[in-house]
Amino acid sequence: MSQSIQPDRSRRSEHSRRAILEATRALVSEVGYGKVAIETIAARAGVGKQTIYRWWPSKGAVIFDAFLALSEGAEGQGAALPDTGDIEADLRTVMRTTAAEFADPEFEKPVRALNNAISNDPELAAQYREKLAGPVDEAKKERLRSAQRAGQLAADADLDLVLEVLYAPLFQRWLHRSGPLTDEYADALVDVALRAFRP
Repeated sequence: MSQSIQPDRSRRSEHSRRAILEATRALVSEVGYGKVAIETIAARAGVGKQTIYRWWPSKGAVIFDAFLALSEGAEGQGAALPDTGDIEADLRTVMRTTAAEFADPEFEKPVRALNNAISNDPELAAQYREKLAGPVDEAKKERLRSAQRAGQLAADADLDLVLEVLYAPLFQRWLHRSGPLTDEYADALVDVALRAFRP
């Protein structure tokens, strides 16, 4: 008696999920956040709308997960700061990398779409803080704590403020397109932060 082979539903589901996320990123890059609709994502991914709504409650949530998938596998590079024992060199490395990412058109389009979605969706903003921003910031603060223990940052430095001094000006320049995101600019932000927070 031959045994029937059941289809692997988990593999099919994962294939569909990846197709949806890839379709979402492609559409955001091509037409922008405002013109992306669940219907167009479904058509591009080759799935039904109900498949998307089974996993995500809104267009913004799909775009968030599409962005989150971009950073999968980047943990340890994008999340944690490098630790060579020299906080100045490590900050220069990570800030130059961040500036280059934000200046890359392929990275920039989905990030702008995500920021657009977050600014209009409090629930999505909470997801962003919980799933992405919070863990990334915590990984960075762990490196800053190491620098405090080594006497390279003031022991009483507010680490949330250190991160804001480093990243907020870069983000604002990117958001408003008010200047180039260069290595020199990244280095200048590191210099300002270290002058403020060294012992």
